[in-house]
Amino acid sequence: MNARRSFVHLKDEVYRQMFRLEENRGGAGMGLALALLRAWIAADSDPEGRNNRIWLQAVSPICLNMIDQAGKANTTSLPCAR
Repeated sequence: MNARRSFVHLKDEVYRQMFRLEENRGGAGMGLALALLRAWIAADSDPEGRNNRIWLQAVSPICLNMIDQAGKANTTSLPCAR
C-alpha cells in the first residue's frame, strides 16, 4: 500500500474516532489520541507529506479539545466519594 493511500486510511480512522467520541462511546478518547499519534508519525516519515501535516495542524486542536471536553464531562458526572 502506498503512503498516500495509507494516510487516507489514517484520516478515516481519525474521523471515525471523532464520531465515536461525539457519541460518548467508551474508549473513544484514547482511540482518537492514538489515531492522531499514528497519523503524525506517518506524516513525519513521509518527506512529501506536507499536505498531511497541514491537515493534521488543522484537525489536531479540534481533536484535542474534544478529548479534553469529554474528559471533563466524564469527571463531572462521577459521584463524590466520602
